[in-house]
Amino acid sequence: MTRTFNWRIVFKTMGILTMLEAFFMLIPTAVAWWYHEADFGAWIVSSAITWLTCWWMIAAGRRAEKRVGEREGYVIVAAVWVVYSLFGLLPYWFSGALPNITDAWYETMAGFTTTGSTVFTDVTAQTHSILLWRALSQWIGGMGIIVLSVAILPMFGLGGMQLYSAEVTGVSYEKLSPRIADTAKHMWLTYIGLTIAEGLLLWLFGMGKFDAVCHAMATISTGGFATHNDSVIGYSPAIQWTIMGFMLLSGINFTQLIYLFRGKPQRLLHDEETRWYVGSCLAAGIVLAAGLLWYTKMWSSIRIGLFTSIATITSTGFVAADYMIWPSILWVIVFFLMFTGGASGSTAGGMKWVRIAIFAKAAHAEIKRRIHPNAVIPVRFNGHTLREQTTSNVVAFMFFYIMIIVAATLWFCGCGIGFDEAFGIAVSMIGNVGVSIGQWGSSGCYAAMPDAAKWVATFVMLIGRLEIFTVLLLFSRSLWKK
Repeated sequence: MTRTFNWRIVFKTMGILTMLEAFFMLIPTAVAWWYHEADFGAWIVSSAITWLTCWWMIAAGRRAEKRVGEREGYVIVAAVWVVYSLFGLLPYWFSGALPNITDAWYETMAGFTTTGSTVFTDVTAQTHSILLWRALSQWIGGMGIIVLSVAILPMFGLGGMQLYSAEVTGVSYEKLSPRIADTAKHMWLTYIGLTIAEGLLLWLFGMGKFDAVCHAMATISTGGFATHNDSVIGYSPAIQWTIMGFMLLSGINFTQLIYLFRGKPQRLLHDEETRWYVGSCLAAGIVLAAGLLWYTKMWSSIRIGLFTSIATITSTGFVAADYMIWPSILWVIVFFLMFTGGASGSTAGGMKWVRIAIFAKAAHAEIKRRIHPNAVIPVRFNGHTLREQTTSNVVAFMFFYIMIIVAATLWFCGCGIGFDEAFGIAVSMIGNVGVSIGQWGSSGCYAAMPDAAKWVATFVMLIGRLEIFTVLLLFSRSLWKK
């Protein structure tokens, strides 16, 4: 028996969420006016269209039953990224910055999914308002549009639990307080606090105020959109160390960070996933640094190696050096780091270390069972025995993750892209990393990619950002049955 789908609540919720985007659009509109930029009119038109549409959706959802079930929750979470990108591309398109609708769509989706790849061949030629919108789109998408919305939806009489559970990444999620809206507020306050702190430090270390704001938002969201063509290569070591530190923090589970800032560091220190994540960043960084030190004989290799490791694992995609000119063994290591990701509940992309750890533990337990077939060998994580369902979830995720990479690689090859570059793009897009290997390499610029490949790449970005299941469930019959 099928329960009637509550379309009205979907329209009403989408209208409220779009209102948030319309509000954020006012910021670059004001910036365009302040700098007397030619695209001010494009921002006025884009904002007006977004405002009118959000009120139309709210009107279409009037008298909606205040019931957000699983189906409605998954539809809203998947649709909001698409809707935000549809309205988010308007400023690029109307201003002429990206007159090709495919490129405008790609740039916007790369922003909201925090992938950070770009189709701008000359970033520095863009206006302040366009550069700020790129940073804002990543910042909004970093913590998650839905996590922001569940802090606000209760004001409209709408519950947010279904949306939160559908959007929050990782094997599980943890509430900091009984009310899910309070949890979302705590996470966003931490998110905002980290952004402000990094922006101030970058400014104090010599970065311009505008660039400091944009890079702070791109770092905390682990997005990686820079305001210069060479990413952060041209900045001082102090600025690079600052960005490195905040990238590392942004890859940690935000729940653990909140406990840390509340004076409970033991929660963070005893968290097994955090140890896997931080340990991998340091280990990979040391290996890259050692290789570069041997190759270049320069002590700056230590900073560049650690920066590259953290930027890749957290899927931020900032670059402090062009790794494609390094010895092949080093850039191959960088490529494989793109598979990993940060901690669950962070803004980072990738598989997440909790899944990698559980997968490794499950494989080790299976080897032990082969040796001792009658023994009961549980899989433990953070001192708790994992349910079989959790392990199955991880295995299923890994399977779909690899299959999507295979399918995307075949599609990109069919578009005329070489196998190694096609494989690199697929891994980069699903992990929301942005940078890749080969022609696109550390530049992260995909302007030359065929349009057919760009559309599929944006879909892979979305699947990766929503951790696969949220999108795949929409095509499952069982979801639509009671």
